[in-house]
Amino acid sequence: MSEYKQRDLAFIGSALKDLQQLPDEVKRMVGFDLNMVQDGDTPATAKHLKGLSGVMELVERYDKDTYRAVYVTNIGDVIYVLHCFKKKSKQGIKTPKADIDLIKQRLRQAQEESKRS
Repeated sequence: MSEYKQRDLAFIGSALKDLQQLPDEVKRMVGFDLNMVQDGDTPATAKHLKGLSGVMELVERYDKDTYRAVYVTNIGDVIYVLHCFKKKSKQGIKTPKADIDLIKQRLRQAQEESKRS
């Protein structure tokens, strides 16, 4: 019988602090979905973030607001959480450029951290 090992989770930059500042219900939903990702499953709230290979985002709706948790699973054996935020864009579903730029920066950080491990 093979032994199951849940994948590790690492937060880049202020992603953990940002997650902790979200409403309790959102933290619970994101935590549950990240646990599924650690187990190798894909949550129903997960979708590919366009333009960034291997980057996924969890889209959680709560109290008429939308929250996002962006992560990557294809860098080594660790799941890196890159960014957690309340979506404030007035441009429909498009993720604001400032958030995309931050995600790209943290993706590079995750890649560097993985090389050191």
